[in-house]
Parts: sequence; structure tokens; C-alpha cells
Amino acid sequence: MKAGIVGLPNVGKSTLFNCLSNAKAQSANFPFCTIEPNIGVVNVPDSRLEKLEELVNPERVVPATVEIVDIAGLVKGASKGEGLGNQFLGNIRETDAILHVLRCFDNDNIVHVDGSVNPIRDKETIDMELQLKDLESVEKKLDKVKRAAKTGNKEAQKEEAVLNALKEGLEAGTSVRAIPFSDDDRAEYVKPMQLITDKPVMYVCNVDEEAAASGNAYVEKVKEAVANENAEVIFLAVGTEADITELETYEERQLFLEDLGLSEPGSAKLIRGAYKLLDLETYFTAGVKEVRAWTIPVGATAPQAAGVIHTDFEKGFIRAEVIAYDDYIKYGSEAKVKEAGRMRVEGKEYIVKDGDVMHFRFNV
Repeated sequence: MKAGIVGLPNVGKSTLFNCLSNAKAQSANFPFCTIEPNIGVVNVPDSRLEKLEELVNPERVVPATVEIVDIAGLVKGASKGEGLGNQFLGNIRETDAILHVLRCFDNDNIVHVDGSVNPIRDKETIDMELQLKDLESVEKKLDKVKRAAKTGNKEAQKEEAVLNALKEGLEAGTSVRAIPFSDDDRAEYVKPMQLITDKPVMYVCNVDEEAAASGNAYVEKVKEAVANENAEVIFLAVGTEADITELETYEERQLFLEDLGLSEPGSAKLIRGAYKLLDLETYFTAGVKEVRAWTIPVGATAPQAAGVIHTDFEKGFIRAEVIAYDDYIKYGSEAKVKEAGRMRVEGKEYIVKDGDVMHFRFNV
């Protein structure tokens, strides 16, 4: 599962990507410096992992990860191939969620591609390019479905109605995620098309250092503009985050954050947000060799969760021994949890809960 960072050129995408992945994507003050999408595998900050480490004292700790893709800056006309349009749109299509970076700071030394700072205009520029690309896909599909609908095919007629609603919404400048459909229609006709503006989105407002702790007027405008999209809005000072990652020690980084009035880097908040945006959650395994966070889609069953460790675990699944995270912390060890009668044995139908500490029994 991948989240793609998108935005206009020079809004701070590559600098943000560097902060998240510590991979040094080329970051410069001119458009199109990121041509190939950079991919970073980023650790998901999780305080529960630290608490389990304190109790178990394992040989190693392995956090959950999420894949972040830095996609080159999109420009007006991208849907018609302007800039590196087709390539960018293809790269976005391959991601599962969008982190849309908006410039929400003034700085005369950093050129804005449109000459002035206006995050709402910037958002609309990107939205329009993505909507135009989706419209192209919908119109192609509609041409095929119309022919089948004319023959009296009831299924095709139903699909035609959904495609017409998509077309009208996109022509009116509404992203697919904000066009109302029944759950059934969305699952059957909309989701399989994998339209770009149907992907879940988080708006990342890049502010200056003064606004790092409480945001600014630009951020408030963005929140108002996206109120109908059911999208999260976060703000962070990307340039400052970059400075923090350059500091040598954890203590130095914490002091810097305290000076800014922050309890943790904004990038940590963003990574957790991306994880949630991708509809992912975590379960843990805890033993002296290793304490590890495993990533599963929300709603995964116990055998599916076992399969993340190894496909044989899923094939030969017998049962799962499950401890709720809070119980593990309360009693302090697996043995004490068992003594208190708080370990559960679950079968194939069990839906794993975020934070479960699990041990699988299997036979292959």
C-alpha cells in the first residue's frame, strides 16, 4: 500500500519526502527536479511498540512501515500532457492514497509557480487536472456501456446511470470521493474504475516555523475549502522538520521541538495519518527474540493476519492466542496475563483488533 505526495512545483514535496524517509531526494528551488518518483519505506511511529519493548526486553524491535512516493510537481495542463503530465498522472494512479501538499507560507526567496501564495487556487489547479483525467476515463467507459444499454441490458443501464452521475459531477468540478452514491453502486461500479479523485486524500499544509505549533490563516482557509470532502487537514513546517532531521541526537531533536512548542515532529503525525488513510492497522508479536508490529488492512481475519508473517501460517492456521494490548501493559507479561485468565483463544472467523498481541498455532 502506497501513499503518493502530490502538489504544485516548489511547495515542499521533496523536502517533506526527505524528512519522512531520510532518503535525500533531490530538493532544489526550481520545478521538475524530481523526475522519477522517489519511493521511501517509512517507519510508523508507535508508542505502544516502545512500551512492549520495555516489558519484553527483546533482541530487536521491528516497527510497521508505510510506503511513501514522492511524485514530481504537477502543473496546469498536466491532463493534456503539459510539463511531465502523463507520467505524473500515471504515478499517482499507482498509489492508494494521496498526500496533497499545499504551500501555506510566505517567502519571497522561494518562487511560486503561479507568482503568488494561494493554497486554495493551488488545490483547485491540481484537483482540476486530476478531475479532467478521471473524466477522460469515465467518458471512454461510458461510450462502451451506452452501446450495451441500448440493447436493453439492465445491468448496463444501471452502470450507465452511475457513469452519467460521475460525468456530471466531474464536469462540475467535484472530485469522485465527494459525489454521492449508494454503498452498493460505489462498490460495484465506482471503485473498480480506480479513479484518481476517488482515492482518499489528506491535505498537508506546509507552514513557516512561527506557525508550526498552531497553524495560520492559510490553514484555516484550507479547512473551510475541504469541509465537504471528509478529508483530514494537517499542518507542519517542512523546512523546520528538515532542520530537525539533521540534528545528531534524540535529545537535541527533543529540545528543538520543545522550543517550537511541539511534543513530536509533525512528520510523525503525518506518517500515522497516512497509515490510517490507507485503512491499515497494526497487531504485535512479542517474544525475547523480537517485538514486532505487523501491518494488516482494517477488518482482516486471524488467518489473514497470520499470512502476513508467512503464507504457511495462513494455509495451516489452527488458532490464534490473543492478548489485548491494554491487558499486556496492565499485567506486564504474557505469563501474568494467562494467570489472570485474560488470554483468549480465537478461531478462523476472528477479526483482528488494532493493538492485539498475537501468537499463531498452525500445522502445515
